[in-house]
Order: sequence, then C-alpha cells, then structure tokens
Amino acid sequence: MIIYEATKEEFMNDVTDDSIAVKIHESYLQKIGKVSLGEINSWNNSMNYMYKVLNTPIIPDDVGVAIEYKVPTTSRRIDFMLTGLDEKDRYSVVIVELKQWSALNKVESLDGLVETVINKRLGKHTHPSYQAYTYAKLISDYNESVQNELISLYPCAYLHNYIREDDDPLTDDIYENWISEAPVFTKGDALKLRGFISTYIKKSDRKKSLYLIEHGKIKPSKSLQDSLLKMLEGNEEFLMIDEQKVAYEVAILMAKKAQTTDRKQVLIVEGGPGTGKSVLAINLLVQLTAQEMVCQYVTKNSAPREVYTKRLQRGYKKTVINNLFKSSGVYYEALPNEFDALIVDEAHRLNEKSGLFKNKGENQMMEIIRAAKCSIFFIDEYQKVSMQDVGNKEQIKQFAKLYDAEVVEIELESQFRCNGSDGYLAWLDDMLAIRETANSDGFDIQYDFRVFDDPNELRNEIFKKNHNNKARMLAGYCWDWIRDGKSNPEVHDIYLEEHQFSASWNLNNTQTWAIDPESVEQVGCIHTSQGLEFDYVGVIIGEDLRYMDGKVVTDPFKRAKTDKSLSGFKSLYKKDKNKALRIADQIIKNTYRTLLTRGMKGCYIYCVDPLLREYFLERLSSQKSITYPLYEEREYAVAEERTSYVTGEKLRK
Repeated sequence: MIIYEATKEEFMNDVTDDSIAVKIHESYLQKIGKVSLGEINSWNNSMNYMYKVLNTPIIPDDVGVAIEYKVPTTSRRIDFMLTGLDEKDRYSVVIVELKQWSALNKVESLDGLVETVINKRLGKHTHPSYQAYTYAKLISDYNESVQNELISLYPCAYLHNYIREDDDPLTDDIYENWISEAPVFTKGDALKLRGFISTYIKKSDRKKSLYLIEHGKIKPSKSLQDSLLKMLEGNEEFLMIDEQKVAYEVAILMAKKAQTTDRKQVLIVEGGPGTGKSVLAINLLVQLTAQEMVCQYVTKNSAPREVYTKRLQRGYKKTVINNLFKSSGVYYEALPNEFDALIVDEAHRLNEKSGLFKNKGENQMMEIIRAAKCSIFFIDEYQKVSMQDVGNKEQIKQFAKLYDAEVVEIELESQFRCNGSDGYLAWLDDMLAIRETANSDGFDIQYDFRVFDDPNELRNEIFKKNHNNKARMLAGYCWDWIRDGKSNPEVHDIYLEEHQFSASWNLNNTQTWAIDPESVEQVGCIHTSQGLEFDYVGVIIGEDLRYMDGKVVTDPFKRAKTDKSLSGFKSLYKKDKNKALRIADQIIKNTYRTLLTRGMKGCYIYCVDPLLREYFLERLSSQKSITYPLYEEREYAVAEERTSYVTGEKLRK
C-alpha cells in the first residue's frame, strides 16, 4: 500500500503550492485512518527538504515518487521512495528514511541502537541506517516482483535537522556496518543526497517499478516452526526491526550483566498477537546458548514446544532438545540462580501452582525469577484463555522486587501477522467488545477476511488454501471431545445439523497438529493453536459468543463439559456470580481474539449464531476501504440462560 504516489514533477508542484501534507493526509485518512498532528507537521517539514534535494534537472521530472509505503508483512511504512531506471536501464529504487531528530547518543553496548528523544521521552531506537537497511531487506525478501523483475533497492537515511560535529555519535565506527549498507545524510547534505539518488536513478521507467512493487505478490513468509532448525544452526532467518531489535539487544545486555553482577535482571516484553514475541524468544535462545549460557525456552502451552521438538529431531538428539524447551511448571524445585537465563514465552499463561493437581510450588512467576540470573517474560494479557492463567506484569514486578532484581519493560508494536495489520487487530478488539478502538469502521489493509454462511464452504476454502500445509480449521471449545481415537473414525465431535456439517477435534496428534499433513481434516482448539501461526485459518465460532440486544455477549454455559479453561467457574459462580461472569467473559473473548489472529494472510469465519454472523457482515460492510484477498473498568455483556447481564540524560549533538 502506498499513501501518496506521483511523478517527481507532480510532487514538486504539490510542495510548491503547500498542498503536499494535505494530500498525504487525505489519502492516509481514506486508506488507514486518523493521524496525529505531529505526523502532519513532519510531512510538511520533511517534504520541503526533499524538494530541495530533488530540485535539479539531473533527476528527471517523470521518475516515480512514493510516500508512506507499507513494508510487507509488517505495520511499518517507508517514508520516501524514488523509482526509475539506472544507466543500464535496470529498475532502480532509492529508499529514504526521514528523521526529525536533531540530537542523539551512541549506545556502545547494543548493536545498531542509538538513544534519542521521541515524544519528549528519552529512549533507545534503531540507528536510522539499520532501519532503512532492514526495511529494504524485508521488501526484497517478501515482494515477489522485486525478486522476479530484478528491482535493485538502495536504502539511505536523511536526518535533515541534525547538525553533524567532529567525533559525531551518529557516524561512530560502531555503526560502520549499517552505514555501509545505508548511508546517512544530515543537515547541509542535500547535494550529497542528490548525488546518491542520481547515481542510481538516471531516467524514468514511467512508474512501472512503482506499480510492480505496489502490486507485487507477497511471497509466503517463513514461519517460525519451519525456520527453527536453521536458526539453531546459526543462520539468520528473521530480520528484527525497530523495537524488536531494541528488545533483542537489551535482553542480550541484561543477560551478560547478570553474569557479572550479583543482581538479578528481569525483562518484561509486552506485545499483541503477531508482534514477534516468539521469534524474539527463539532468537535469544539461539544467541545466549551460543554464548555458552545455560538457558531454556519456557512456555506453559505444550503445543509450541512439541512442534519445535519435532522440527528439531532431524538435527539434534531428543535429550538436547528436551533440555532447551521446558514447561513452566518445572522450576519449583530449581536452585536459586541455577540458570543463566530463562526465556518465558506466553507469560500471561503462567499458573500459580504447578503439578498435575496444582499442588506444587508457590507461584510460577516467582519460581522462574528465583531460578534464573536473568528472566525474560514475553506477555500479552489479552491472550489469557483460562481461569488458571495468572501471569501479569504487576506480579512479575512484585516478585522481581522481592529478589531485588533490576526490571526493564519494553513494548513491541510492529505487527507481522494478519499481513502486518495493526488496524485488523484493533478492529477485532472493537468487534468483540474487548476494548473500544479507533478502528470501529474497519481495518486498513489487504487482509483476506470473510464471513461464510455455510461451514462446509469454509472448510472447502481452507482445503484450497492448504497447498503448502499452512491452512487449518479452528473452533471455540463448545463441543465435547468424544471421539475415541482412530478406533471410531466415523464418530465426529462437532456437528452442525442445519448444514449437515461434521468434523472431529485433533485427538490423536494434539501436540503436533499444527504441522501434521492430515491435520487439515481436523479442527484445532485454543490449546493446540496458541503460540503458533498459519497462512490461513477458518474459525467456527460456537454458541459461547452471540449477538443479543445490540451487544456481543458471551455464554460460559455453552462451553463443552470437557473444556478445562473454565475449570472452577461453577464454584465461583455460586459464591460471586458477577465476578465469575466477568472472568468467563474475558476468557471467551480472549480465546476468539487469539483464534482470529492465527492467520498470516487470511481468516474465514462461520458463526453458529445467525445474529452474530449478521453483525460481522454489517461491520464489514462499513469498511472504510475495500479489502481484497491476497494471492489469487469496562462493561461486560454476558449471556446467562439467554439473559443479558452488564455487569533524562542530556543528549549530545
């Protein structure tokens, strides 16, 4: 997606008559939504500087200009692109990362990071050259047109407010690797940037390369489970951008610091679905292990561990694998500081007690902090899907204080799943009445979201999309798990009489259902899909989520008897009805939020409740922009027995 597209001549005219920011803003509102005043001001400022750079006949008037191009598979956007042909008539694109920064500090201990003030807060951010390079790399990795048409990308950064001095931190030797990949220009460098652009763009291609990039097919991205083996062998499989890179470098530094001091280190990394938490966790496992630290990847959910284990059995002994991936319930007997680092994925799913009968240990958060010199928690409290899920930031910080640990918090924002659409996730939250968002009228991206009237049609579409074993059916846990293994193949757990639809839960391959080829015939639940991702998912929404009296309501009494995620609900309901309904409401909505965000490219749904189906269709019809398939204290609304209840340091120039 490109917000603003023009020739150089048209761009220059828009800047001359002071309409450039207005045109960018109008297009942004139409394609994405609201934008801050600060961003509008930055457009005004930066585009005037780019006018000076391009004000020369050396760069032809009819070369292409693109502003705010969305980076494939992420929610990030490239500030400015110029497209044309080089001296040998090959497609050539110059990428310019624009910065308003006027000052920064170098950060010697963290690769590729600097320290500067953004929104009046001093913080660590990726070096502009690193940022420009990784954005270009992501385009070349994921845009098929760039690869097939041999489009060359030349990234750079332009800090037009930054005055460079002798021995300047921006161009310090520690950033040499990144600056060599993407040169950095500062205030007074307009002619140098002009020379950089004119080196690679000699003539117009009539915006053809711009068209190819904008309409290029996004190749299937590498999934974490497929790339794990290569990662553990030391290959770079996933590029980390922006705050991902910050979190990675901070985690490495804290782990090293914990080795040389007596003080424990605790890092809390918060991020929604698809923000790269699991990728970061595996990258850290690889890097810290390579540095000969004793570390483990920890998650309560067994499905990701088993998937990773199966993938790794091709190259590692099972004993080695099992020592890398652990359940969260094994640390109650661990010695203090027994591990150099424990990397906890899905930390929101941690329990209080451990053991089969939940009678061992005291608290899994506390036990992990006690057992590790450095503990790293990846958390999203909106993904709690069980009454036993107690992991939360505040308790982690309390236990860290108990052990006098140093605590650092980082938030991940870049979105990689759901085709990189932050808007889709915000729209879902608004749709499910989890929280009010600015995306009540739709989302901003080409994400394949469809509502089906017939579950058989949904299943057929998932079969079509499963050509690479990356499409799956999922469902809310509203049907009992009754099928007795392979001995009763004709017995189906899920049956929808209206459509003569029947299907079975994944009984025989619960742990590796996500990657087993026959799994497309079965339906997965929250316990076999959380923490994993697919290209496409088809989600059957059961009667535990309905639409009544103008509200999305939940009904815990429609959950299956075999569902353990609401274990304890009935006893709590007898003691405190409102509290029980409030907790169940959160769990049910979080469950569907998680299921509906497992798809990288698309999500298809069928709602058992026809009114909920109409509600989804109505909300989709109000989309502010058309979506196309890719590739070919808050109030709670709870239904109970069909009744609705509402219960800094100075910067160096």
